[in-house]
Amino acid sequence: MFIQHIINILRITPTYWESLAGALPAELLWRRPAPAEWSALECLQHLVDAERFILPVRVRCFLVGENFPAFNPDREGSVGRSQPEPVELAAEFAQLRIASLELLGMLHEADLSRQAVHGELGPVTLDQMLNEWPAHDLMHAVQAERAIMQPFIAACGPWQVYFKDHWVK
Repeated sequence: MFIQHIINILRITPTYWESLAGALPAELLWRRPAPAEWSALECLQHLVDAERFILPVRVRCFLVGENFPAFNPDREGSVGRSQPEPVELAAEFAQLRIASLELLGMLHEADLSRQAVHGELGPVTLDQMLNEWPAHDLMHAVQAERAIMQPFIAACGPWQVYFKDHWVK
């Protein structure tokens, strides 16, 4: 994938979260679709963790030729440990992402073939990890939207049939 497409998605993700955090009430954003699933803001907490402890750190590992461990969000992340204000959490993510984009702006085409060993997945390239980054952002946006839509689906009466793939009963 072209690095510019990756950067474009990474650039718009904070705006998405800032829009959600500014437009919706905290109780809806913290609402889990099911007990073992993350709320929209738990998805954002995880993205903050990834932005702080995982993705930029791994880029730097590739650049200096170091391997890196796997990350277990249940053990090592902040999800479920606190409930910060939605707007503040989105702003924190946006600030961390600015720094990440600056780091990505320093990469060269030759860097994309650099390899490292991921503690769980084995040998990986920087190019592969960079493609994982926007996919990760988008996956958690979909997960957040699924959590947010639950009360709307529950209240839409006969239209519920159209949401059978998304409704958590």
